Amino acid sequence: MAKPMTSEIECGDCPIRHRAVCARCETDELETLEEIKYYRNYSAGQTICWAGDDMPFVASVVRGVSSLSQTLEDGRTQMVGLLLPSDFIGRPGRSRSPYDVVAVSDVTMCCFRRKPFEDLLGTTPAISERLLEMTMDELDAAREWMLILGRKTAREKIASLLTILARREASIGLAARGGTLSIDLPLTREAMADYLGLTLETVSRQISALKREGIIVLDGKRRVQVPDISRLVMETGDDMDGGMIA
Repeated sequence: MAKPMTSEIECGDCPIRHRAVCARCETDELETLEEIKYYRNYSAGQTICWAGDDMPFVASVVRGVSSLSQTLEDGRTQMVGLLLPSDFIGRPGRSRSPYDVVAVSDVTMCCFRRKPFEDLLGTTPAISERLLEMTMDELDAAREWMLILGRKTAREKIASLLTILARREASIGLAARGGTLSIDLPLTREAMADYLGLTLETVSRQISALKREGIIVLDGKRRVQVPDISRLVMETGDDMDGGMIA
């Protein structure tokens, strides 16, 4: 079971405030959300929900990273996405989860009871408009990920994943802006291999090559420093005029 939150986060102090589903809410709208929200904590490796489970809540990821996976009838499992801080889990109007959702690292979620949240969508345009915007961003990201998995080289895949993580952490203030970016790598190399459709050996070899060339600096097993984000982006194979989706 999810662990109770030891102390609540005030909306004004929330680290994802300007990117979450409540980003455009006024003070009175935030007060309404406060009435239906609660927090849940999950430890790394803990299942948040299984595919087909009833979900009585929708939520924003406040801290940590979760994986989205689907399992075939013969037991094969594919990781199909990651939920990063400020991402939204659950779909209004659908009570069951289509994916297995598992905490990759320790996760804190700001949850809203489903029915009251669905009612708010009809009376609070700021929430419904932001949710639509996030949904379109998620669609764009899914299309970009199809390109990463289908057409990019192993090196470009690794660089693309690191760029996505670096930009997201920078956007919510978890990584320093300008100069060296320092990010926590939420996935083990085994999980990265599974997510990117690569072997463990290939992932390790490509990370070592990026380190050797000074594009990244490894700080322990799960922390990566990026001295110059533009050099990393160049390794993604993307059109530099467009860039990756944050």
